[in-house]
Amino acid sequence: MIRNDLRNIAIIAHVDHGKTTLVDGLLKQGGIYRDNQVVQDRVMDNNDLERERGITILAKNTAVHYNDVKINIIDTPGHADFGGEVERVLKMVSGVVLLVDAAEGPMPQTRFVLQKALELGHKIIIVVNKVDKPDARPDEVVEEVLELLLDLDASLEQLESPVIFCSTREGAASLTPDVSGCDLSILFKTIIDYIPAPEGDETGDLQVLVSAIDYNDYVGRIAIGRIERGVIKQNSDVMVCNYFNEDTKYKSKVVKLYQIDGLGRTAVETAEPGDIVCFSGIEDISIGDTVTAVENPEPLPFVKISEPTMEMTFSVNDSPFAGREGKFVTSRQLKDRLYKELLKDVSLRVEDGETTDSFKVSGRGEMHLSILIETMRREGYEFAVSTPKVLIKEIDGVKCEPIESVIIDVPEESMGSVMEQLGSRKGELVSMSPQGSRMRIEYLIPTRGLFGYRNEFMTDTKGEGILNSVFHSYAPYKGDIQSRQTGSLICFEAGDSITYGLYNAQGRGTLFIGAGVPVYEGMIIGVSPKKEDIVVNVCKKKQLTNTRASGSDDALRLTPPKIMSLEQAIEFIAEDELIEVTPENIRLRKRTLNNQLRAKEQSKNKK
Repeated sequence: MIRNDLRNIAIIAHVDHGKTTLVDGLLKQGGIYRDNQVVQDRVMDNNDLERERGITILAKNTAVHYNDVKINIIDTPGHADFGGEVERVLKMVSGVVLLVDAAEGPMPQTRFVLQKALELGHKIIIVVNKVDKPDARPDEVVEEVLELLLDLDASLEQLESPVIFCSTREGAASLTPDVSGCDLSILFKTIIDYIPAPEGDETGDLQVLVSAIDYNDYVGRIAIGRIERGVIKQNSDVMVCNYFNEDTKYKSKVVKLYQIDGLGRTAVETAEPGDIVCFSGIEDISIGDTVTAVENPEPLPFVKISEPTMEMTFSVNDSPFAGREGKFVTSRQLKDRLYKELLKDVSLRVEDGETTDSFKVSGRGEMHLSILIETMRREGYEFAVSTPKVLIKEIDGVKCEPIESVIIDVPEESMGSVMEQLGSRKGELVSMSPQGSRMRIEYLIPTRGLFGYRNEFMTDTKGEGILNSVFHSYAPYKGDIQSRQTGSLICFEAGDSITYGLYNAQGRGTLFIGAGVPVYEGMIIGVSPKKEDIVVNVCKKKQLTNTRASGSDDALRLTPPKIMSLEQAIEFIAEDELIEVTPENIRLRKRTLNNQLRAKEQSKNKK
């Protein structure tokens, strides 16, 4: 059975190359909205964090209709830390639209997502986006994409992929960069003509590979997957099994069955091979499971997801302020929430920590874990997290660590300081090429070498630099890398910060807090330019006397504090420090809060 009325595609690209904006255009021109309907931009980014940060975090499904053909579209994340989202959804599609910025060209994540699509044998449509930018160089970018395809051992058919030039913001596409189109009809036609129609045996036994999980408070877990074989029916009995785990086999029932249409779901009674369906009623189903016929349970293999490269320890908050602001504070609640996240995030790993109230959480990068922390914080969880650590592997008896491929675009005058910093962090220069008045530099650098560097990078480039990284490979351990060059300003006693105490402390470094903030002993309230930590008393009051002198009562002027974001806090903390995360505050603290005990520990370590 060949479904000529259906196409399944994914849109893949590096971060900020215009995937979600392209989906906006396809939805508008695919007849999803009324003519007079007011529509927000980046409609697929429906998560608060996605809209705030301007990035896609979760892969999402939608569908449009063009010339009686239904096109199922999956919008994928572009950030390297969410590569697992791309890997798991590529099994649902028959081809991909590869979006490349007409100025930037192929970037690290472009290589990663394209490689995964080529491994599955998908057909590729190359879309050069943002051709209306002043610095666009579409012809050169096409050459770079073809070089990348050659480098990734693409087949002859994939090397002859069609190329379309597009401005997603204007909703226009054409076959040449010089002629601007008036709509996206050329892209629609290319998808229908070039992407193969799904095939499947509708008379065979049912096979549906689950590639995504959604959750609804009313119906519970909702599985999403493409029908490979057979027909699925509402209220039918099915068998759930797993290719890699033979013990996972149990009988269940499909209660509700939906197909995706536009931005919503339509209830259906049956669905055929090639359809992407959502169904509820199977309580314990997870990503990678196969839903099959009861009589013939044949599981399908799921794509192997790339392993995490770094870990952080999540633990119960034990600071003096513990339990004041959070709704969920116990180890049981923290454990349940972390293991629940595993159901929908295939790149995440969670295991019990060294103590009963701590858990090791492994992910793809700092942003991957910081998004999880921020999501939990907004849900009312209160906990503490440690500094990130890379996951070391032993390969053929050699200690190996993860290496990142880093591409940096910087103004020429900032190049020297950036290269000096990357060299001190064990980075190896791969290539360097001019891009107008800027330079593009590619490095291979240990993942741990990037910890804490992004803030310095923005300072060194006066905010004009662009840094992108993606996991490259595991390589032999590069040796010690000099850690943070600064120390911490640590609070001496519990109380509320006073202007007089802060005024005396701000001469020692940059403060993170202002006046009237509750503090406790061992809390980090600033950064010192010197390497050693300094204990300061920000609760100190001015002694009142009956002596008056000219100028003694002048107003004390405080420098505005540096408010640390969650990502900045993760980059900042040292080995002996923690981040206290609550729904209302992000505080930095020492592991050992008592100043005297901490001083004894430090003197022991020096010996």
